[in-house]
Amino acid sequence: MKPLAFPLLLVLLVMSCKNEPKSETTTVTDYSKETLDVTTSIYPEHLTKVFDAHGGIDLWKSMKSLEYTQQKPEGKEVTLTNLLNRKALIDAPNYSIGFDGKQVWLLNKTEQAYKGYDPKYGYNLMFYFYAMPFILSDDGINYSETEPLVFEGVTYPGIKITYQNGVGETPEDQYLLFYNPNTYVMEWLGYTVNFVPGIDTTEFHFRRYNDWQTINGLLVPKSITGYGYKDDKPTTPKAPNVFTDVKISTKAPDASLFEKPEKGNFVK
Repeated sequence: MKPLAFPLLLVLLVMSCKNEPKSETTTVTDYSKETLDVTTSIYPEHLTKVFDAHGGIDLWKSMKSLEYTQQKPEGKEVTLTNLLNRKALIDAPNYSIGFDGKQVWLLNKTEQAYKGYDPKYGYNLMFYFYAMPFILSDDGINYSETEPLVFEGVTYPGIKITYQNGVGETPEDQYLLFYNPNTYVMEWLGYTVNFVPGIDTTEFHFRRYNDWQTINGLLVPKSITGYGYKDDKPTTPKAPNVFTDVKISTKAPDASLFEKPEKGNFVK
């Protein structure tokens, strides 16, 4: 009888497995406890078409460095970002702001108190706007459809972006990307603001993207125009943010550029 024991046991196990009800599990990642991997997101079809209209997500992810210049009242402000680890350096005549991968630092080059955005949020604020739409390929992002934006008789389809817990300094941020229905080129960005005290953190602000340039095969902003807003809709344009001397490279910047200088201070 012993030779029959194992086959009989195997049959019983198979029947047991077939009769056992299947259960589905959903895994929710807490990104405050995980290291982000910006290469593993799965994108909705319409967002992929937007990426393609701007040169393609594969080309973007092959780049390691982004640099651009903005004219400020005190002179030129140059922003350099390592696209792989998001280390950053903003250098201007009166100050430098950096992110070394762990901490934000500030170097005040004058005797006067620093005036400007809190460096903790400001070091990558404009970079985030500039790197649209590709920045929306980061890990830890949720995508969904949103109501189209109708402006001056044109209807722009939209994609809503929210963040999982622990992503960035303000994971409660929300973004609305609106694109041209024919070309899929990005046209508008709606966004909430959570780092400025005293404002409605649920109201959407707007920037228009209708001035592009091609750098190394990627369609990136030549200028971005902020708009007034009311009832979660854009109203009238403001002065644009203009970007010059744009460089996008497959070569990573020297890591030492992002280190805090001796006279700089870490920002808490």
